[in-house]
Amino acid sequence: MAKQDKTSRQAVIDEIRNSQKAAERRRGGMIVGVAVVLGLLIIGAAAWKPITDSISAREFKEKELSTIGAKADVCQDVTTKPAEGMQDHVAQGTEIPYADAPPAFGTHYDSWEPMERKFYGPDDRPELGYLVHNQEHGYTLLWYNEKVADDAAQMKELRGTAARFDGDDMRNKFKVVPWTAEDGDPFPEGQNIALTHWSAGGTGESGTAKQVGAWQYCSEFSGEALEDFMTEYPYMDSPEPLGG
Repeated sequence: MAKQDKTSRQAVIDEIRNSQKAAERRRGGMIVGVAVVLGLLIIGAAAWKPITDSISAREFKEKELSTIGAKADVCQDVTTKPAEGMQDHVAQGTEIPYADAPPAFGTHYDSWEPMERKFYGPDDRPELGYLVHNQEHGYTLLWYNEKVADDAAQMKELRGTAARFDGDDMRNKFKVVPWTAEDGDPFPEGQNIALTHWSAGGTGESGTAKQVGAWQYCSEFSGEALEDFMTEYPYMDSPEPLGG
């Protein structure tokens, strides 16, 4: 009888152990399954943005620049003032106070941002000293403030417009960059976009006597205004158009 009781107890123990192992296998399978699903979601999310960006870029490349965004009348008249700072280089990382919001000229770093990159977000924009150097080399910069950064429709237009300037052709000296409260004063009241250019005072001009900074502020993005601005201030109209 004792032997039978011992056998029965062992059977119960074995059954409990087997049940525990089965439960552990199920939990393990569930964990693996969840991990696989999460992994696929992460991969899918990472792949989705480049795909949608590519589709968006093609969409905007097929449009006339002047048809993207608002009409030019959302922008103020272009203003200029005498420029200074040509070849006034300081070491990278030096703090440079700029009086204008945003700057179109001035002291700048001894290096600049590569032409390949056209669009920058609030978290990855280079320091102003690099961008001012870009302007010395003929770049037109389109600055957007925090209100535009929170506007998905306008950000799509800005990304699509930046994609139109892909490539290292000198005519593609253009960048879209953010302007934040940490950078300096806000744009004029009601204005959320700024176009800037460091002009030599006319294509073919040399020296510093005629150099000006040019600004145009807009309440929202206008491809028509951008096209007019870059026609008025081409890359060749800059202190050092062949650099960068």
